[in-house]
Amino acid sequence: MSTSSRGRDNSLGEFLRARRAEVTPDQVGLPAVGHPRRVKGLRREEVAQLAAISTEYYTRIEQGRLSGASAPVLAAIARALRLDDAQTSYLYQLTEKPGAPTRRPRRRTAPRVRPQTQLLLDNLTDTPAMVLGPSMSVLAWNSLAAALYTDFSALPPTERNLMRMAFLDPRMRELYTDWEDSARACVAYVRMDAATSPADPDLQALVGELSVHDDDFRRWWAAHDVAHKTFGTKRYHHPVAGDLTLDWQILTCPHDPSQSIMVLTAPTATSSHQALRFLASWATQPPAAHPEHTTAHPPHTP
Repeated sequence: MSTSSRGRDNSLGEFLRARRAEVTPDQVGLPAVGHPRRVKGLRREEVAQLAAISTEYYTRIEQGRLSGASAPVLAAIARALRLDDAQTSYLYQLTEKPGAPTRRPRRRTAPRVRPQTQLLLDNLTDTPAMVLGPSMSVLAWNSLAAALYTDFSALPPTERNLMRMAFLDPRMRELYTDWEDSARACVAYVRMDAATSPADPDLQALVGELSVHDDDFRRWWAAHDVAHKTFGTKRYHHPVAGDLTLDWQILTCPHDPSQSIMVLTAPTATSSHQALRFLASWATQPPAAHPEHTTAHPPHTP
């Protein structure tokens, strides 16, 4: 078995163990009787019973000793573990079964953003917008996105990553009103994306760096929580614009499915919309008006 296959099998086993630890017998109609429970959640034999397969067969799947399981078996395991749509999709991706999204080839060159896409970002003068690549890397942005987050152009390309910034940039902990929710969402999103490119060296370097430097990341990554959301709401406390509640959407670029455009908006006539307009005006001022503009976090005005 190849190294990449072992990596996928390990990920599959870790994911299944993490999920069955979250399901109690009473949730699935099983009696909590028998020998003292040494594991949190369901035992392997209980998952096998619920999925109508043998305990030995399920154990081989979880331990990575089976080259592949049929789609019906995976569907039965997903039902037994009460997996949601995102988790079920992740399960299929880990096993490369039909119906899962096609595995993308590992990118060998730096991703490029089309000039027309950059022009689109720049024309969104009242809307923070950026192009995201794999693992939440920031590939392009407009001036309002830089004003909201940070001057991405001042960062090395390897540090232009929203998940990395969430954990390693102290300013992000102050920027996100609900920092833990935002950081955990980043981890779940990247964990989902990782199933399509487990051997990607950039992803491996990012996970390694964050695992070394942040205990929360290391714990949340090991939990194997996954999510695939394309819209939601985030709350910010910005040092210039104040409090903002922004709706976000992620739109896939038709010319490159590995790239997506994230836009943040606020309903008109709301305080958040006014704050965005103020921030846009601030971002267009000459550097002398706010000498800290390269960080997008100038000192408060008196």
